[in-house]
Formats: sequence, structure tokens, C-alpha cells
Amino acid sequence: MAPDAGFRPCGLSGTVVGILLNHAPALQALDAAAHLLPYNMPPVAPVLYIKPRNCLAGDGAKVAVPADASELEMGATLGIVMGRTTCRVTPDEALDCVAGYTIVCDISIPHEVFYRPSVRLKARDGFCPMGPTVVSRDKVAAPDNLAVHIWVDDVLVQSARTSERIRPVAQLIADVSEFMTLAAGDVLMLGASAHAPRARAGQQIRIAMEGLGELGFTLVPEGLLS
Repeated sequence: MAPDAGFRPCGLSGTVVGILLNHAPALQALDAAAHLLPYNMPPVAPVLYIKPRNCLAGDGAKVAVPADASELEMGATLGIVMGRTTCRVTPDEALDCVAGYTIVCDISIPHEVFYRPSVRLKARDGFCPMGPTVVSRDKVAAPDNLAVHIWVDDVLVQSARTSERIRPVAQLIADVSEFMTLAAGDVLMLGASAHAPRARAGQQIRIAMEGLGELGFTLVPEGLLS
């Protein structure tokens, strides 16, 4: 069953904007492939995509694993919640436009296409769990250096930090708002770390981010959602 069209995790109702290859080690892992067709060179601008409303899920949700996917990627990322209309701001101004931060899991079907992310692979129902709450900006002193941990069935499968970003929080907001106005309530993802762990139907996911609490959800086979 698709998520309720009026569902708003953490009370948010804005657009969720994702970014690919913002983690330096993730871009480095492409190595020579970034210089081959169809890419020709590493990206010089943010590689963005949208998680539409059908993707939204909250803490404790059940997320369906499509029948044609044996496993899914769990891209844990910092969610930057905008607090006001943001257009063409400088990095020095950018953080003043932030209301707070939350945990986001950017779920996708594993794939090898990075510059033109497929809607079919990234925008399935429930593929964007968020929460458990939005922590105000003034309570998160160092958003660019938060510890992130992911457990699958209580087994720690990844420990990372929000550091090593090609575009840290303020620069990302500045670069995106240069060509796209962000509104209050929009969520801009900082981008997942390299080597996102994978999980299968029947497994439980738990993501902890320093100062932001824990986000948990369960993967279930497609067709078993009630």
C-alpha cells in the first residue's frame, strides 16, 4: 500500500532534494570511470535529484522491497531542514536559513549510474524514511562532523561521519540556491557516505546520528504492507 498522500514525517511537507557524489571518497571510488562515456569528467556542479512525496516514511515505518530487487542500499545522510525562502545566498549567509537537522535514509535499488539517477531506482514508495524529529540548528554545533552509525538486525554495518564532503552544509546550500530557490520546510540531503550498506526484506534498520537521535524502520516484502 502506498504511503498516505498527506503524510508528513516530522511535520515536514516540503520537497526533499538529494545529492550524489558529495562524499569525496565516493567520487574517488569511481576513479577512471568518471572520465569515460557518458560522463567524460567528474561533476563540477551538484548532481541533484528529488525524492517525491510518495517516498516519505517516518520512524518505525515498514518499507516495501520491490519484487525485482533482492536488496536495497541504505544511504544514511544528514537532512538539512530549511527555515525560510533561500535564494542565491552566500556560504556565510547559508546557515542562517536553516531551521534544523534530521536523519534521512536515502534508500535506492543498487545501480551503477551516478550522474543521471533513475527515478525508478530511487523514488519508490517509502524510499525516504526521515526522523525521528527535527533538531534545531542552534543545538547542532558541528553539522559537518557528526558521527553516523547504521545497524542491520542489531549488527553494526557502517560507521562514518558527515565530514569529507566536497560541499559541506553551508557551501551546498549556497551552490543549490544559486539556481534553485529552497522554501521553508524543504529538506536538502548532505549526501550519503561511500559504500552504503545493503539490506533485504525482513531486516530491521537503525540509524543513529550524533545529537539527532535514532531513526528505525523495517524492510518487508512488496505486497505485505497493510
